[in-house]
Amino acid sequence: MMRNGGPLMGREGPPIRKHKSSPGLQSTILERLTHSDGLVSVVVILLGFIVATVLILLVGRRPGGMYSAIIQVLTGLDLRRFTWNARYMGEWFVMSMPLILCGLSMGFAARTGLFNIGAEGQYIAGITVAQLVGFWGPRIPVFHWLLALVAAMAAGAVWGGVVGWFKARFSVSEVVATIMMNYIALYGSRLITLTIPGANTYRTPDFPTSALLRSPLLEGLTNGSRLNYGIWFTLGAIFFYWIVMGKTRLGYSLRATGLNKDAAKYGGISVNSSITASMAISGAFAGLAGAIVALGSFSYGRVLGAQDGYGFDGIAVALVGNSTAWGTALAGLLFGMLKSAQPLMQSRQIPKEIASIIMGLVVVFISLRSGVRIILDWQLKEKVRKNKAAGEVSPRAEQSLSGDSPRGGE
Repeated sequence: MMRNGGPLMGREGPPIRKHKSSPGLQSTILERLTHSDGLVSVVVILLGFIVATVLILLVGRRPGGMYSAIIQVLTGLDLRRFTWNARYMGEWFVMSMPLILCGLSMGFAARTGLFNIGAEGQYIAGITVAQLVGFWGPRIPVFHWLLALVAAMAAGAVWGGVVGWFKARFSVSEVVATIMMNYIALYGSRLITLTIPGANTYRTPDFPTSALLRSPLLEGLTNGSRLNYGIWFTLGAIFFYWIVMGKTRLGYSLRATGLNKDAAKYGGISVNSSITASMAISGAFAGLAGAIVALGSFSYGRVLGAQDGYGFDGIAVALVGNSTAWGTALAGLLFGMLKSAQPLMQSRQIPKEIASIIMGLVVVFISLRSGVRIILDWQLKEKVRKNKAAGEVSPRAEQSLSGDSPRGGE
């Protein structure tokens, strides 16, 4: 009797109907949300704008000013005067290009299990070398600025590759090493740039025309904006990232190293080479960003007195873009749009700091995703433990529930 209808039935037979029912609506939404990186990015961006809207209301301003500024950046349409100027769109892309490239720099390293906080230093290395080639390179149209771009990418690759080599050879923390390299790059750039004839503590003389990335066609299409040939190299970098990371043997080796170094080594992958190559390629992305800013946004060389911050903003861009090629590109466009809209917000009596607040909130909300996953995992394990103690779930059901947990049953 007990064997047919008692507690033993629960242990040997299938779980009772109670545990086959669908989970609560709240848990289901949270679980699906945390399993979709793209959906999480969209939700946190919306939350960032909602919170910013509330803050604007609290300080006694009209949120419509913020949104009209954003529309003007995205479309060139001024809703106050009903005029259209494509220059705003061009400047949006100009602001987005270094953010995308520095985001790719951070994301490429992240896919290999590294945290490249040194994109700022690699970006500065690119600026410095691009400026030097801009002054002393062969003044041949196209070839001049193309040589400067290649040299800047090489400089960024060396600056990042050194950190990767130290990480692979001596297990030096890439976080500490890249932070230190950022300051070396900044002050080293200042010392080197000051040696250019005619340079003062702020700037150098103007570049020769052959060194500039100016595109008369793109400038004409965007009503005299600074949009330049760098846009094509940025698109090329996005495609390169997408192809290498998802379609090549090198990308497979890098991703395998990032997921599990021991397993990658057991599978015949050179982990040390992967780490060094990843940091070098990451540095090349940031170096390209530096060259595009140096020769595309300015007609003269700059003697840097402080960091531009693109490398650090790239960390947030990569986080929001989930370290994917196209996700990072979209996140870079979002952040570039917010930065480009700041002057327009001020003209509408909206504090420009609102844009920075939105970017910060987006990063904070993205970071909460891991915490939500941990909570869901804990709740599921607690449910299994209680059901097991009550004798209401079979070992097979326990294994199934653990395998369906957000962290893969770890």
